[in-house]
Amino acid sequence: MDVPLKLTCDQALDLWRLAIVETVRRDIPDLSSRQMALLLTVYRTPPPHTVRGLAHALNISKPAVTRALDRLGEYGLLRREVDEADRRSVLVRRTETGETFLTDFGTLVRMAAADALMPCGEPEPLTSREVA
Repeated sequence: MDVPLKLTCDQALDLWRLAIVETVRRDIPDLSSRQMALLLTVYRTPPPHTVRGLAHALNISKPAVTRALDRLGEYGLLRREVDEADRRSVLVRRTETGETFLTDFGTLVRMAAADALMPCGEPEPLTSREVA
């Protein structure tokens, strides 16, 4: 059984800061919050995913979803294809590149959590560690 992790606001913000800082330091796509929310929604919720469904799930406009998908597609993190069952609809699909990106990002978050939850002193920088 998973035990919920209890974080103070400061610990939660430090965790987020450490993870984001590490992504900036690495040669990986620098995603906006909207792009990351869309990417995580596609990978962490059951398919199928459509532009309309993603817009509804994130409470943003379809053009905003389309712009984010354009960028995520340029990075190879997601791809779009026409729904063969309803040719008016576009399905958003996962990619191997996207799977790898999120696996690596998850590792960065775990490393940041270890640093953010250190019992004393300032967190050590994550740059001394390699992502597996």
